[in-house]
Amino acid sequence: MSEKFAFLTDEWIVAVEAIVAGTAADAAAATTADLVVNLNVTDTPFGADKQFHMGSIDGVALMGGGHKEPGDVTLTTDYATAKAVFISGDQQAGMQAFMSGKVKVQGDMTKLMMQQQGGGGASPDLQAAIQGITE
Repeated sequence: MSEKFAFLTDEWIVAVEAIVAGTAADAAAATTADLVVNLNVTDTPFGADKQFHMGSIDGVALMGGGHKEPGDVTLTTDYATAKAVFISGDQQAGMQAFMSGKVKVQGDMTKLMMQQQGGGGASPDLQAAIQGITE
């Protein structure tokens, strides 16, 4: 059994970066276009906001700590919403959070929506691997 880390801790970010690096080509297979999403996560249990990024460029998946420039979209949301959407894969929670103003979007909203409509996102294997290391 692999070691588990709390979502967005430094150890979790290092483990996710390693997983993505090991599966980058396969992980991007589920994406339909280049898209870089930067995330600002507020109300973390660590007392400080956290930043990370995800997406794909030229068919290679990316996910890791900090922001990646240039980003297409920046999302700001709270820790519970980020974990529900990006770890549990609960898109309904994301939609409810967006509709209630808990998710703020800056940047190319059209590109983000096109990616979602195209079924874009992490491959099931990558999603499972990340879930497997997350407490």
